[in-house]
Amino acid sequence: MTADSDGMEHDVGGGPMRHIPVLLQQVMMTLDPQPGQVIVDGTFGAGGYTRAILDAGAQVIALDRDPQAIADGQKMLEAYRGKLQLICSRFSDLDEHAPEDGLDGVVLDIGVSSMQIDEAERGFSFQKDGPLDMRMSSKGPTAADVVNTLKVSDLTRVFGFLGEEKQSGRIARAIDARRKVERFQTTLDLVTLIEKVKPRKARDKIHPATRVFQALRIFVNEELGELADALFAAERALKPGGRLVVVSFHSLEDRIVKRFFQDRSGRAGGSSRHLPVTEAVPVTFEIIGKPMTAATEAEADENPRARSAKLRAGTRTALAPRPADRSIFGLPELPSVSTLGS
Repeated sequence: MTADSDGMEHDVGGGPMRHIPVLLQQVMMTLDPQPGQVIVDGTFGAGGYTRAILDAGAQVIALDRDPQAIADGQKMLEAYRGKLQLICSRFSDLDEHAPEDGLDGVVLDIGVSSMQIDEAERGFSFQKDGPLDMRMSSKGPTAADVVNTLKVSDLTRVFGFLGEEKQSGRIARAIDARRKVERFQTTLDLVTLIEKVKPRKARDKIHPATRVFQALRIFVNEELGELADALFAAERALKPGGRLVVVSFHSLEDRIVKRFFQDRSGRAGGSSRHLPVTEAVPVTFEIIGKPMTAATEAEADENPRARSAKLRAGTRTALAPRPADRSIFGLPELPSVSTLGS
């Protein structure tokens, strides 16, 4: 199963399960929206968190890089007239949409949305044949551009790191052999090749193409870099006492969020008692509650899509934001998708 940005899970052989915003109670308790506050929902999706925040009396600036998500949210815009703004934007630019006096809260729910997965023409799902696209914003190079042009060594690294695919090298070499004869155009083209390289076994819990499709989606949309930049943007946009709440479903995403809060709260560690004492870094966030909150057993039983969800949160201090330095995340050096031709 795969989880989307609203926590929507999809069975390997079926469509979407009923939408229930993941960790909604925990998100609302941690974010604690109040009447008169202004909160950014940086990943609007189907609007689950936005609706709950609005019902609590706060105003919401909702962002989504997918124009279709913004179009689908127009009815909500009418229902909450004057309290909701819908903006087509990357969440890494959220500080550009914040009021001058700052935000009271930011909530981010990381991943691909159920609407994107369900539409075959978007090319996100290996279960639906369609153009090999995977672009959340429908702009820039596609997944087809990636598999048809990226060097074998780069494909290997993309599949290995972003998809944690153990047979990344074999798959990359098979892609190279196929594209010399015929370019990849559809999701079925790629799925068929992967199934030949990695025939599915009875004990396999996931489809052989799952990890490659995940890696391509993350790479095409620059998701890890976008998340890193969104955390820095939230640091700049939040007023003292403002809260940042992030829900992630994938280990790579959670690692970035974890390292951000560790670094910004002064809990990064890693120093040796044998080294000279260094000057303490400014603490720009204080951790809210436990470093990480997962779903309760009851919620996981009732809502299986919550099983992999992890919530991390912090409260903004009064200290000035620190420089945006991606090196704290330990991200690998991968080629930039923006350099590929469309």
